[in-house]
Amino acid sequence: MPDVLIPLPVLLGGWMLAAGSPGPATLAISGTAMGYGRATGTALALGIVAGSASWGIAAGLGFSAVMMSNAWLFEALRHAGAAYLLYLALKSLRTAWAGGPAAQAAAPRGRFFVKGLLIHLTNPKAMLAWGSIYAIALPPGAGLLAVWQVFAMLAGVSAVMFLGYAWLFSVGAISKAYARARRWFELAFGLLFGAASLRILTLRLET
Repeated sequence: MPDVLIPLPVLLGGWMLAAGSPGPATLAISGTAMGYGRATGTALALGIVAGSASWGIAAGLGFSAVMMSNAWLFEALRHAGAAYLLYLALKSLRTAWAGGPAAQAAAPRGRFFVKGLLIHLTNPKAMLAWGSIYAIALPPGAGLLAVWQVFAMLAGVSAVMFLGYAWLFSVGAISKAYARARRWFELAFGLLFGAASLRILTLRLET
């Protein structure tokens, strides 16, 4: 076990709450699982897990510190993330406006993996979260072994939470509720993605 400044149950529990709280990732997983089924929801969740792990590795290697010391990099990521979430918002709102039959489970899953990957890779809050957790959990001078031990535990928690969302929201009763009220669900997703885009757009790098 790594030598950490925060008790492990507190560290893992806090990370679990953060991963499971409503946000772009959980919204995308729940909507995809309800509309396209468990396998496609899982593909998107795996993309999000891969994106989260990428930021965890980058932060462990010091890339997040480089980005925070170069404001233009952070600003570029922030605007890319806001633009992508706005695109998802407009797509959901267009679906809500058009109505029509529910999505089919045979949609190409590779496309959803990439979608999940982009949701997390363009989210500057994910980068800040990984950098912050290392800073508060590890003592000064902690070696790479401790960093990667913490990374492995937190990445595992993220995987359980995101894949759990894909399983939960693909349950038959929830999928049927989505099919009956698809336009309202898509309207809600559109508004929430739009709100998330606005939040990222107003995010500022603390100096």
